[in-house]
Amino acid sequence: MPEGPEIRRAADQVEKALTGRKVMEVHFAFDHLKDYEDFFAGADVLKVDTVGKAMLIRFSNGYTVYSHNQLYGKWVIRNAYNYPKTNRQLRFAVHNEKKSALLYSSSDIEVMRDEEVHLHPFIQRAGPDVLNDKVSAEQLIERINSTKFSGRRWTALLLDQGFIAGNGNYLRSEILFKAGIHPSLRPKDCTDEQNRAAAEAIIDLSVQSYETGGITNDLELANRLKAEGKKRPQYRHWVFNRAGQSCRIDGTPIEKIVAASRRLYFCPTCQRIEDTH
Repeated sequence: MPEGPEIRRAADQVEKALTGRKVMEVHFAFDHLKDYEDFFAGADVLKVDTVGKAMLIRFSNGYTVYSHNQLYGKWVIRNAYNYPKTNRQLRFAVHNEKKSALLYSSSDIEVMRDEEVHLHPFIQRAGPDVLNDKVSAEQLIERINSTKFSGRRWTALLLDQGFIAGNGNYLRSEILFKAGIHPSLRPKDCTDEQNRAAAEAIIDLSVQSYETGGITNDLELANRLKAEGKKRPQYRHWVFNRAGQSCRIDGTPIEKIVAASRRLYFCPTCQRIEDTH
């Protein structure tokens, strides 16, 4: 599933393709949305917002189209009406005279009046999005230490969109590694230094992933490995998807477990429990 950084990058592409030109046509695949298609002809796309993994395309006619890629959704930007060869199902399309923004495979698409957007169930419960909201480490620390979140295991918390919108599975493993937190722990089990490190990693790794197209590893190291001819999966992350390979810090083999029904990777020495006491 694409995570917050990938959705924000897709939103940038959609925004670049659609703003500044009148909408010629909008297409919805689902019957219950068909009546809205004529609403958008001649409108302008004002901006494209994201809330975590959800995208909000805001039109000048007072309507917003909400979409969530879920597991398989994919945005494709093409020259106008130039469709790619794919087995995916086209679910939503916006066309202008130059470009088409095409959303494939997503089944979570809604049309809302602008004033209704904040009432959408996902938007209502979403936590802060560090790529869109001005969120400080201090604000995140306060959130981490709150009674609502401090007693929950980090492995579940970092997937909860109500805690931080946009976090997903690779960011979860990378944040815990950078903070030196063992995956069995809760915020209330951790030192103040670890919780601060987690807050800073939530911000820093999300921003870095957005800016680099998904790289969460140390950038100097990633660039050096790339220059040596290593492929992207070999230099992209600190620990995620690296089971059995050497930790980039101390050489310990990276372990893989299942936590909150998703795979998680960690270094048993850099993230050992004894460090928290």
